[in-house]
Amino acid sequence: MTTAIISLLNVLTKPIGEVSGRDATSSKEEAFQAALLTNRDALLEQLYNDSSLKDVRRLREDVMTGASWFLNDTEDVMWGFVQECLLMLLTLARHLSVELELFKLTPTSTARLHTPEMAPPLPPDVLSVTQQKTLGSALQFVVSLGLCPYLAPGVGVPLGHRSAFGAMVEKMVCGQTSCVAHHRLLTTTNVLLHLAELSSLATLVFTRHLGDVMAALCQLGYQPQQSEGSTSKDVKDLSEEERGNCQEALRHLLGKVYQPVVIKELLILQGGTKQPGPVGRSNASKDRTASSWLRRLCGHLLSERLMQPNGVRAVVRAILEGGTGGESDWKKCDGIARILAACPQQSASADTYYKQICSQILELLHLKDKLTAQQFQRVATSTTLYLVQEKPNYAQLYLLVPLLAPLHHCITAADINCQVVVEEWELMQCVEDINKIWVVGNRSSALLLKALEEVLPVVFTLYCFTKQNVSNLRTPCCEILLWYLSHTEASAALSVLRQLSGLQVHADVAAGFHFTPGSSGGVQLSCRDGCSDEDNTLYEKLSGEQWRLECLMHLLSQLKDNDLPGDFFLDLLQELTRWTTADAEEEEEDGQQLDISAMTLLEVEQQHGRVTRQGHMLALLQVLAVMVESLQHTVLMRKNIQVVGFIVSLLQRACVGLDQANGLSIGNPIESQTLTMGIGLLATLLSEPQLTVEVYSSMSRLLQPLGTLSQKHPDVLIQELASNLRAVIATQGAYRPDNLSNIAAPGTKDSEMSPKSYVPCKNQNKVTKESQTCPHTPLLVNNNHVNSHIRQPASFQGSVTSETSLPSKGFSDWLLEACDPDIPTKAFALRTLTQKVQSKDPETLHDLEKVLILFLENLENEDSFIYLSAIQGLASLADSYPERILERLLRDFQDGPSHSTTNTDHSLEFRLKIGEVLMRASRAMGDLAPHLGHPLVTAFLRGTRDSDQSVRASSLSNLGELCQRLDYALGPLAQELSSCLTALIKTEKEAEVRRAAVHVITVLIQGLRHKTTQVLSDVLLDLYRALKWVVRSDPDEVAVLHAQLALEELDGVMRSLIFPKQTLEKKIVVLP
Repeated sequence: MTTAIISLLNVLTKPIGEVSGRDATSSKEEAFQAALLTNRDALLEQLYNDSSLKDVRRLREDVMTGASWFLNDTEDVMWGFVQECLLMLLTLARHLSVELELFKLTPTSTARLHTPEMAPPLPPDVLSVTQQKTLGSALQFVVSLGLCPYLAPGVGVPLGHRSAFGAMVEKMVCGQTSCVAHHRLLTTTNVLLHLAELSSLATLVFTRHLGDVMAALCQLGYQPQQSEGSTSKDVKDLSEEERGNCQEALRHLLGKVYQPVVIKELLILQGGTKQPGPVGRSNASKDRTASSWLRRLCGHLLSERLMQPNGVRAVVRAILEGGTGGESDWKKCDGIARILAACPQQSASADTYYKQICSQILELLHLKDKLTAQQFQRVATSTTLYLVQEKPNYAQLYLLVPLLAPLHHCITAADINCQVVVEEWELMQCVEDINKIWVVGNRSSALLLKALEEVLPVVFTLYCFTKQNVSNLRTPCCEILLWYLSHTEASAALSVLRQLSGLQVHADVAAGFHFTPGSSGGVQLSCRDGCSDEDNTLYEKLSGEQWRLECLMHLLSQLKDNDLPGDFFLDLLQELTRWTTADAEEEEEDGQQLDISAMTLLEVEQQHGRVTRQGHMLALLQVLAVMVESLQHTVLMRKNIQVVGFIVSLLQRACVGLDQANGLSIGNPIESQTLTMGIGLLATLLSEPQLTVEVYSSMSRLLQPLGTLSQKHPDVLIQELASNLRAVIATQGAYRPDNLSNIAAPGTKDSEMSPKSYVPCKNQNKVTKESQTCPHTPLLVNNNHVNSHIRQPASFQGSVTSETSLPSKGFSDWLLEACDPDIPTKAFALRTLTQKVQSKDPETLHDLEKVLILFLENLENEDSFIYLSAIQGLASLADSYPERILERLLRDFQDGPSHSTTNTDHSLEFRLKIGEVLMRASRAMGDLAPHLGHPLVTAFLRGTRDSDQSVRASSLSNLGELCQRLDYALGPLAQELSSCLTALIKTEKEAEVRRAAVHVITVLIQGLRHKTTQVLSDVLLDLYRALKWVVRSDPDEVAVLHAQLALEELDGVMRSLIFPKQTLEKKIVVLP
């Protein structure tokens, strides 16, 4: 029967072909009405004449009996057609309902024969595609002819704005009275809702006509009694019961349908359509505007949707679903955020609204669907930022506090019975949410900065932990810390840096708890196991503090375009100056308080406070030392103003010693060199051609310490220099003494002076009386080294191999200087001799053996500045004269120093330094490596069998550096090299040596690249098996990592060989 009913609907809705000759002269309206009448007559004729349709006819008559709205004698052709459609649809719905009930009650006859491979039987309400198409056409006629034409102006999308056909239908129905229109609208709506009770028909109704049904229900249930275009008589057409039923049906419909679709339709109803009508009527703009009562109703219904569970997500989906992620979608996200941040008027209270909304906003941050997560997170981030700006109290209470709760729990944790206090997913979710709102949102406000500042020490502790392990939280934590340091005020940032460096008390992870790795690559907070060994506890504490400082320096090094590292450095120097002054005063008092037993309780407390301050000063010195070692001067001193601040701190500390009566610090060489460096740096700064007014203004702080030095310093030369520099600053460069450039760059002027007796003078061929009487000062040496690390004048920035850049002393004088016990003097002489070797100075070539012996002797010096200078000199000798030098270096590397030594440790250290020289020489060989490298390869292979593991590792490291430069010359040695490396990988007990052996294979493949398969063709399989053995069996994780890197390099080589890069080339061959 289902097929028969749908076939009758097809007869009713099929298009009419050519009709009688009246079509040629009749209008479109008349032709349309004639077509409707013809289809209706055809339906009735087939229904009553075909005996096979008697069951359909009987069921239709039963439906007609219960339909009080059906009129047989209606003169309206369109409404008569709609009635027939409604009757047939109700007939189909009743038949499907009966069949579905029987299907549920009657078991299938094939249930016993059912197998897992068989498909389950289909219910009777399942329709084919063709049947659905026929029903869709019938529903479209019903809505177009029986519902949309009877909607009031300003309700729904006007039919005339949809198509030209709709405009024609709207014109044909405009003459109906309001009484008839209301009843017909109610009839059509009730029938559609009745059809929607079946799931198969509800899909057809609501997928295309949900908006029209909602508009009809809004009009029938909520249209005011005295609206525009209505009279008191219209009100009597619909009873209060009917209006109430429509209101209840609307509420039921809104709760039943997919919420994003409901919200989208409500937004359309509330705002009307923005598309121009095709008929071009003058009142088209008026029809597009929704009625005021409808706008208020839709606003109320939208607020209800929003306040429901998952209402925020439904609103976002309704507006953004189907977007492309372009600029328009980002604007929509901001628009949604503004809507969510504003409390609607229909809400009972603002507190209730924001309490429900904020929890849903936080849920938007945790979506896992990659396709929609980005836009949803954008909405959540924007909404949070708007709430922070416009409703800070609610944002703090319902957004920031729940979001940061896991980090606050790390501070206040007290449950020692629980093994895991904060779960891994909580910390991961919290850090990711902070990154999305603070970093991605990138909109700083006082509330956001304050909230983040409270938990920033915990984030930093978490970052330090992730730096020691492999964790996916490392990058988010780093971005959060950098964002805060970049956006907060300078004073707050300095305070936070003091906390993170341990110089200021702060709220960190609770005592007794620590971070531990999670099972999913995250971090969790767990109880700390008790440690009975005090030494281990102290070591763990000290190493932890040192690691925190290193992590902090890594953060500061990434602030390259920020003045914060330099400001923090200067702030610490200023504090160091204050501590120096306070210590000088306490030393005078300590001389009178030697008897501790005679002290009062107050004096004992004061003494304890001094001890505490001394501990703080040691921590301050440690932070300064780590900053100087870890950060480059370009990070610490980005601007001239910061350089001026640095000079101020140097001169102020120098003045502290001058204020003491005993003047003990004057003879301190460190203080003297510091003062000399400060004066030289200031002279260099003042020698610049153009300084801004801002720089001169900052230099005004130097007037007082320079005046103190010019009056109280015992050195006459320092007094004169301080007085001259003070005059330059006071006049802002108007007065400039003749020797200012000499002070700034002494290494390029008075080359005849010794490093210990430099006095600035105008004529370098003269020595004034003042220079003969003034005491020795290391200004030249210190300024040369300081300027080489801070800022060198243009005359000193040329090539180091140039003859003019070297002082004009004789070769013998530099040899004597290299034997001087003073470390700066010796280091400067060694560097000068290195430059002479590089420039191939004839006198140096004549005494090359003396230079070699000098460099070798200084390798055993304990000062790093000395032996590094010697290493550089030996590398230059090996690069310039390889035949004469490499043989001696190889002999010392294999057998130790040629001169006898009884200290085994010194001999081992000497061999390792020689290994560093050979590595640098290997790097510098370049194309000569195949010619000069074979003796080195032999020596390094012998070194792999040395008894000391450090020598074996050093030999392997040098072997890797050399072999990757040998190219095809490595072929004859490939078998021997492979045997050595394979044996070491599988038999060596020391993990450090195994790492070095695997690293040799890595650098070997990196150096050969596409030549690997040619040079190592005989041993490549052995090396591959050795690497796979390391990955599977080696217990050392670092060695495994090196092996994985080597396998990745080998994989890239083989892929490029098997799948060469395709290049489109057009070759032109000239035939002979």
